Amino acid sequence: MNISITLPARARAQLVAEGIGVVRGGRTVLHDVHMSVSPQDRWGIVGENGRGKTTLLHVLNGALVPDEGTVQRVGTIGIAEQAMVAHGDATVGEAIDLELADARTALKAFDEATQAMAEGRPGADGAYTSALDAAEALDAWDADRRVDLALENLGAVTDRSRRLSELSVGQRYRVRLACLLGAEHDFLLLDEPTNHLDAAGLDFLTARLRAHPGGVVVVSHDRALLSDVATTILDLDPSRDGRPAVYGDGFAGYREGREAELRRWEDEYERQRTEHARLTRDLSEARNRLVTGWRPDKGTGKHQRATRAPALVRSVHRRRDDLERHAVTAPEPPRRFSMPDLPARPGTTLLTADDVRVASRLPHDVSLALESGSRLVVTGPNGSGKSTLLAVLAGQLPPTQGTVRRAPNTRVQLLAQESPHADGRRAHEVFAAHIGRLITTGALAENEAISLSALGLISSADAGRPVRELSMGQQRRLDLAMALAARPHVLLLDEPTNHLSIALVDELTEALRTTEAAVVLATHDRQLLRDTAMWPTLPVGEEAPHWVR
Repeated sequence: MNISITLPARARAQLVAEGIGVVRGGRTVLHDVHMSVSPQDRWGIVGENGRGKTTLLHVLNGALVPDEGTVQRVGTIGIAEQAMVAHGDATVGEAIDLELADARTALKAFDEATQAMAEGRPGADGAYTSALDAAEALDAWDADRRVDLALENLGAVTDRSRRLSELSVGQRYRVRLACLLGAEHDFLLLDEPTNHLDAAGLDFLTARLRAHPGGVVVVSHDRALLSDVATTILDLDPSRDGRPAVYGDGFAGYREGREAELRRWEDEYERQRTEHARLTRDLSEARNRLVTGWRPDKGTGKHQRATRAPALVRSVHRRRDDLERHAVTAPEPPRRFSMPDLPARPGTTLLTADDVRVASRLPHDVSLALESGSRLVVTGPNGSGKSTLLAVLAGQLPPTQGTVRRAPNTRVQLLAQESPHADGRRAHEVFAAHIGRLITTGALAENEAISLSALGLISSADAGRPVRELSMGQQRRLDLAMALAARPHVLLLDEPTNHLSIALVDELTEALRTTEAAVVLATHDRQLLRDTAMWPTLPVGEEAPHWVR
């Protein structure tokens, strides 16, 4: 009996990428990437949008052949991309059957071998042993139970007759993820797996990834998942030598190592710039001496002038050679975020909400009062009214009940979840128009205006691009820049970490701890919630939440 089953390699599994390079449309997407993933390894891949994280997963999976480098695969691989395509009338059950095809085949072969043994057919003993070994290697008898358990705990659709086309993107992703967790491949490749999970689903996924017997490679901006799961971090963001950086000791090791590397990079760049400026100045002075050397004081003889000239020429040549030898070779390091000074008004209640609610959107009364330095985390499940409350506090949405009062001349600024509609204007033009409106309306004094470059959020190249051509992360940086440039007394942040890099989120979190403005935060970011665990919380979606600082 011939059967076709791909068995897991288990302890022998290896996934090794050497010198991976990918070029698309003349742009280098990946360069000199090296990875070696074994069973029990947990790799996290991080980097800004557009750095090639998803491309790398496709290379590892074999769906994309790199332009440079090789990949060695020993063992089975399962991949969950950010979007699961629904073909025709395919159902949840068919998706499960496809992922568990080897287990299904192994069980069928085992049943047939068992029947052959019972009938005393020739060669049945050998076929039975082979079928049993295959079924045990796949743990085939337990495969459906594992999938059902994952479906339930991830909040996925459990009805196997449901068509995938009827499900949302998030629902389809949870089905795909459950299938992979049930199949127990040697390697799991997951692209932003926490995007569509609630708190219970996140806890389940974290536990399963930590317990997975094979290797895991996860692309994620979720710092809590990386902190809880990853043992090694591959950083695809720009580095001093232009190559991806690998950090051991988990997410903590990555944070520490990245900061140390960035400081060395900044120090070297500044040292080279300082030396280059000094040598440029020396060359300029030498040239000036050469020019003025031909005009000595009256009474100086021709012989003296002639003997002085070669020395001056040699000095110019020496300075020029020094300058060429000490060219600035270190690339410019990435800009750091610089939080502007936000104003404080001690002793003043800046913003008060009394028993506010919004019909069908914020169903329970909410009361609060904010002073300079107030900190507040608004909590609650999706749909409970967190975004609605922030819009009411910002004055963008009138409450259907209750009142919101601001102290005179109090500036309140909201960073909403979604970026406004992008037009054809360049980023620096949008920012300049925003500052102009604030000054014209008297909301901002001219001496309080800050430049876009001073915030360290947008590179000069991106500032010159039309906003509609920016990535979601770049647009989000522009949104944050405009919110902070308004110099608010009260800063309202609705899911502020969406689409932002890990480095920027860390810098923003630290800045929020020390700013003198009042800060109100609504987020599902688990690491941000951990980092702000000492802040007071205001649960919405419950009867009469009330908080006063």
